[in-house]
Amino acid sequence: MPRLQTSFLFDLDGTLVDSVYEHVLAWRDALDAEGIELSVWRIHRKIGMSGGLFTNMLLRETGLDISDERVNRLRRLHAEAYKKRAGKIPPLPGARALLGYLSEAGIPWAIATSGRMETAGPVIENLGVDMSKVPVVTRDQVKYAKPDPDLFLAAAEKLGVNIETSCVVGDSIWDMLAARRARAIGIGLLSGGYGENELERSGAYRVYEDPADLLHHIDEVGGRR
Repeated sequence: MPRLQTSFLFDLDGTLVDSVYEHVLAWRDALDAEGIELSVWRIHRKIGMSGGLFTNMLLRETGLDISDERVNRLRRLHAEAYKKRAGKIPPLPGARALLGYLSEAGIPWAIATSGRMETAGPVIENLGVDMSKVPVVTRDQVKYAKPDPDLFLAAAEKLGVNIETSCVVGDSIWDMLAARRARAIGIGLLSGGYGENELERSGAYRVYEDPADLLHHIDEVGGRR
């Protein structure tokens, strides 16, 4: 019987690039501009969701009235603040080596991010990924983002692979929840700030420190040549 090949579907922020706290600070700037006070730690706990769901949850925590106009304004302010920081965001340790290994080994991989292309595009370019050759799915392309499974299902479809033989690699509980709902294998990374126990409770099969650590243990998750 032929061996089923594993494929890898990567989250972006906190998984391949060190951008989680840049997003946190960008959301803080957006909230400050709207006169909304919210602790930074509360913002961090929501990173990884879609912008719209993220904004709705934050505003619910403050008890403020939520209007579509305000949600859209906050999303725009966040994008503007984040793009000012995007040029300085580095890849996480081992990210380029991991992606290079997968490409060289002929193992399919794609990127699926809850960010929109206006914010994700420049960071993906900094990572050295050729978006004309590598499938990239952003929030703009699906109806619902994480914790719904749509992003990863769309990425698997673009790759032409079975979602049930795919590994979803992410740094947040929202990635792991989306992986479970997509019926994929969840691989957690600690590089986004969530703890090992949190990721495991959300469905992670294995948890590694960062892309470099994942590459060092790639055989444990079916990433053989």
